[in-house]
Amino acid sequence: MDMQFHKYKGIHPGAIVARELKKRALAQRPFALTIGIAPQSFNQIIKAKRPLPLSAALKIEKALSLEEGALAVLQTYYDIEIQKLKDATITKPNITRLRKSLFWDTDIDTIDWEKKSKAVIERIFERGNITEKKEIIRFYGTPKVRSIISNPSTKAKFTRSHKP
Repeated sequence: MDMQFHKYKGIHPGAIVARELKKRALAQRPFALTIGIAPQSFNQIIKAKRPLPLSAALKIEKALSLEEGALAVLQTYYDIEIQKLKDATITKPNITRLRKSLFWDTDIDTIDWEKKSKAVIERIFERGNITEKKEIIRFYGTPKVRSIISNPSTKAKFTRSHKP
């Protein structure tokens, strides 16, 4: 990627396009019509309300004489940043899939899901239904869940609690 755009990694490419249009004193609507993009769609791209499709990126790059692929690469970097933010904010499982009655002895909204992972996993796999188990596996990951429920002391606990 051209060093001109390297500093914009993680920024929506629509912001860069808007900047370029402003620098060149080009109006959005006529520009969009000229390159064959619906003005409403182009406006949403400029305002970062929708991703920049590859076909539109190529048209914009050609019309503005930008390096081919630069805007598409910026869109990818932007997508990566958004995904990182989403991943960083997932600090608890989807508690709407867990019955609050399973956590009768504590407030489900204040559980430290990382510190109490062993207790949570054991409780869900001892008393939870399939939906709850799937949610815990999704949140903690199969390796962590497996390591806890395959622990000999945990296995014994499950065996004792499920004897007829």
